[in-house]
Amino acid sequence: MAKEMYSTPMLDQLEDGPWPSFVTGLKRLANDDGKPYQNMMIDLLGQLEHSYETRKGYWKGGTVGVLGYGGGVIPRFSEVAAKFPESKEFHTLRIMPPAGMHYTTGLLRDMCNLWEKHGSGLVAFHGQSGDIMFQGVETDKVQEAFDEFNAMGFDLGGAGPAVRTGMSCVGGSRCEQSCANEQKIHRLLVNNFLDDMHRPALPYKFKFKVSGCPNDCMNAIERADMAVIGTWRDDMKVKQDEVKAYVAEKGRKSVIDNVVTRCPTNALSLNDDDTLTVDNRNCVRCMHCINVMTKALSVGDDKGVTVLMGGKRTLKIGDLMGTVVIPFMKLDSEEDYERLVEVAEETIDFFAENALEHERTGEMIERIGLVNFLEGVGLEVDPNMIDSPRQSSYVRMDAWDEEAEKWFSRKAEEAA
Repeated sequence: MAKEMYSTPMLDQLEDGPWPSFVTGLKRLANDDGKPYQNMMIDLLGQLEHSYETRKGYWKGGTVGVLGYGGGVIPRFSEVAAKFPESKEFHTLRIMPPAGMHYTTGLLRDMCNLWEKHGSGLVAFHGQSGDIMFQGVETDKVQEAFDEFNAMGFDLGGAGPAVRTGMSCVGGSRCEQSCANEQKIHRLLVNNFLDDMHRPALPYKFKFKVSGCPNDCMNAIERADMAVIGTWRDDMKVKQDEVKAYVAEKGRKSVIDNVVTRCPTNALSLNDDDTLTVDNRNCVRCMHCINVMTKALSVGDDKGVTVLMGGKRTLKIGDLMGTVVIPFMKLDSEEDYERLVEVAEETIDFFAENALEHERTGEMIERIGLVNFLEGVGLEVDPNMIDSPRQSSYVRMDAWDEEAEKWFSRKAEEAA
């Protein structure tokens, strides 16, 4: 029998305005008559309203897991269980999604039915690490819920001080800007580090994210300890007939105002005959012009990836963007993919041995210095890491010429 709904005036305010509210979803589940999770959601709403009134959180952690795994389940025990007994346990299962987040509608329905059977019915696609978040399940139902997900072909994702579940964009299956095989990179990294996901043994979390082009739809540069970004190193492709058609449709002023002048390095110029000239040497692959003029402009043919390390949100020293450690890397052969995995292995091993507790990779690099990090993971300093050395406060210029000569000599020896 369903409990009586609590009065939730503060939560009700979150439903005001034009935007969808999570409160509406919680209320829908709480009003789902006859469902086994109904009372759990009613007490959850009551506890949430109580938290808003007191300005305190009442969830505490603990130890909840499934056989053979050290992570993947986020424990949530209520400190006000006496007042809201039906939501006293509200654990979350992190389930690893398919690469590129491809689902069939039938699979989504099966997942929802499974969670209504074992849990609260509350699902989030996707968490910060990319996992499908199945939120709200009691301790004694965690194992049987996981067993059914596992039978469907799904595995637990990362949690705690471990390698986290990777994320990759939809990629070449739906996006014409793709410069790399995002799903293959994603699966290789995940499969190689599966033990490190399931059995936390690092100083803190480590995230992979893969974006197929510099649009970086996965926000990998600012959110991933290791970001793999598809890019190209030859000239951008220009179809001048399409440029002229776009100018004829939008007008020269619109093209100049919304495309040409928005290039961050002034690498574009619109000619008198309505053709477009691209200074490819100064193009920084920001993607704005390609995104606006998709028929006229497209990525080049010499495709590969750029690898960055150390992106993260605020923790000990604030937000950090990833630092380029491999400016360009071709992925044309299995050996190339193996090399990418080796870089990840060296990085995680170095992170495990040298990071402080509760310290992300970017903070470790800031503490020990980029040169020491590159040396530790076996990567050589490359002048292509810096586009404009004379404008960068990170590059010492007193020995630049000597270091440049060493680099050119090394490249000549490799070519020979």
